[in-house]
Amino acid sequence: MSTTTAVAPLTTHDADVLLTAAQRAAEAAGVTVSVTVLDAGGHLLAFRRNDRAVLISGETSTRKAYTALQLNTPTADLVDAVQPGGPFHTLPTALDRPLLFIAGGVPVHRDGRLIGAVGVGGGAPEQDHAFATAAVKALA
Repeated sequence: MSTTTAVAPLTTHDADVLLTAAQRAAEAAGVTVSVTVLDAGGHLLAFRRNDRAVLISGETSTRKAYTALQLNTPTADLVDAVQPGGPFHTLPTALDRPLLFIAGGVPVHRDGRLIGAVGVGGGAPEQDHAFATAAVKALA
């Protein structure tokens, strides 16, 4: 008989922590962003857009989170993989929802298991990655 340990899912409270931490990190850097949190199934759990953020930043943050979730890897680590000849070069056209290989999406794990993802859009890719990473660290 095998035993499995249940892992607590990403909650709305967790999502609020992620949203708040990412936005605080962005505000401290003087950047306006949108932040998206997805649960393990890829469903929108929470979203927040600063009033001064450009509208497309919301779509960007969502696609970054989705990409990080689907590939269980920070999007910053995937940029080279989509270059011609890279292992994911044709992957975006093979999926129902387009992926976005720009830094700013980070998977969220609990007890070593994937439970969701956070995506940040609105700043430079390196900034968005730092904001998303700060959010995940705040949840730990």
